[in-house]
Amino acid sequence: MDKKKILIVDDEADVLSVLEKRLSSAGYEVLTVDNGADAVLLAKSRKPDLILLDIMMPVMDGPAVCSALKNDIATKNIPVVFLTCLITRSDEMAEGHRIGGNFFIAKPYDPEELLKEIGNIVGKK
Repeated sequence: MDKKKILIVDDEADVLSVLEKRLSSAGYEVLTVDNGADAVLLAKSRKPDLILLDIMMPVMDGPAVCSALKNDIATKNIPVVFLTCLITRSDEMAEGHRIGGNFFIAKPYDPEELLKEIGNIVGKK
């Protein structure tokens, strides 16, 4: 069975590194990019099963990336989860991870909860 593919988009190298190691060790194929423009191109070419997307990034921020993906027939059905420090854990839990129709996980996140939510979205490996 093929591994589920996850694209991580964050402009902070340490965040990319930690998430890549954690998700790889959990059995996922992991792709990483540090900016939104490259994320859109990579999503079109590699068709990940899920995108973990930071909100605040230079050049093309998370909402712009999400909009570009959702407006493209090739990528519109790829689930996007925003990882952000713009909301608190209590906000996230009170809203059931969804705010304005988008799925959010607050930074800092609980590693086990993140893996559980990823598994719920993409299905088990």
